Amino acid sequence: MDKLIVHGGHKLSGSVNISGAKNASLPILAAALLTEEDVIIRRVPDVSDTNYMIQILSALGAEVERSSGTVRVNSANITHDAPYELVRKMRASICVMGPLLARLGKARVSLPGGCVIGDRPVDLHLKGLKAIGTEIDMEGGNMDMTTPNGLTGAEVDLRGKNGPTVLGTDNLMMAAVLAKGTTVIESAAAEPEVVDLANFLIGMGAKISGAGTSRITIEGVEKLHGTEHTIIPDRIEAGTFMVAGAMAAGEEGITLHRICKEHLVPVTEKLIEAGHQVQFNDAGTSVTVAPGKHPQGAKIITAPHPGFPTDMQAQFSSLFAVTKGISVIEDTIFPQRFMHCAEMSRMGANIKVDNGTAVIEGVEKLSAAPVMASDLRASAALVLSALTAEGSTEINRLYHIDRGYEHIDEKLLTLGARLERVRE
Repeated sequence: MDKLIVHGGHKLSGSVNISGAKNASLPILAAALLTEEDVIIRRVPDVSDTNYMIQILSALGAEVERSSGTVRVNSANITHDAPYELVRKMRASICVMGPLLARLGKARVSLPGGCVIGDRPVDLHLKGLKAIGTEIDMEGGNMDMTTPNGLTGAEVDLRGKNGPTVLGTDNLMMAAVLAKGTTVIESAAAEPEVVDLANFLIGMGAKISGAGTSRITIEGVEKLHGTEHTIIPDRIEAGTFMVAGAMAAGEEGITLHRICKEHLVPVTEKLIEAGHQVQFNDAGTSVTVAPGKHPQGAKIITAPHPGFPTDMQAQFSSLFAVTKGISVIEDTIFPQRFMHCAEMSRMGANIKVDNGTAVIEGVEKLSAAPVMASDLRASAALVLSALTAEGSTEINRLYHIDRGYEHIDEKLLTLGARLERVRE
């Protein structure tokens, strides 16, 4: 396993390009199973999650070629059985269910493993697929799914106890594009990644309206064709680097290219509220972030899009840990997602967590310590904390950050950070 050693206290400057969105790439790669024709997907980030998805497609019989950030998929000859040894590595692999059911009328997919940030059940996925004609048999940790009478459109409400389900919306949308009749998804997830998947499917000939709202309508078609598509920028990677600019940049700040301004509204608003400088170019495709002269604490409550993303609360924990005053972060989506706080406390952060809420009293400086990443966004928070800490911080279990950040160590080096990746 690799670990990252970050030497804190070096000011960041310069610019970096933001990669394509990991959370858009995964369902779009799965959606390539819906056609026999070639699909070309550009700006797929080189992260372990997309690599696993490509392995799953190959195991299902698809021909996959990857060249730099471009992936070509041909699914002319595929099978319905997704192997456990690959599915268990990544929860998002369950989004092959919808495409396999639509294309082949059957799917065999293992139940995904547990998740360190709390219970993330697949019941809403199954509810949606059952509503349009899927029969499901659970046996030995596998979901055997068939569509004895084909898939037929229906109206389905996908609201869960913590709000809409993104992957559940994706799965149902992908299954419904080849169903007979019209499917209406109520309480649909409205995240930009869902919109990107809908646009990809529309490019293949699907009839979808309402993506980006809580009500998506899909009119089934007989067949989909090949297409070419470019993945949207990763708003969570962009948000993470925006926080890095607020925490560790010099007076000129750092500039991020290949971003989408409208996807970053909640993060931008909180950085400005906390006293930091955020300046977009006229096109909304680049942003410069610099530390404020008088930063202050703030309160964050996570919510489904267009609210503040749960995937950014850990990074703001790092920012508030070194911001004067009291800050409060409440995660209504994954209340258990605060494992990074214990590790940050080892670095001198003053954080108290109770029942899904973190109360953070800012300290002047953090101190280096050996810490351990527990999940993808927690690992990003530890890297951010290490950039400003006194001394050299050793971050273990780096494979977590490699799941979703493309070459983050190289990008930080470009900006002037001092760090190195070390193999244990």
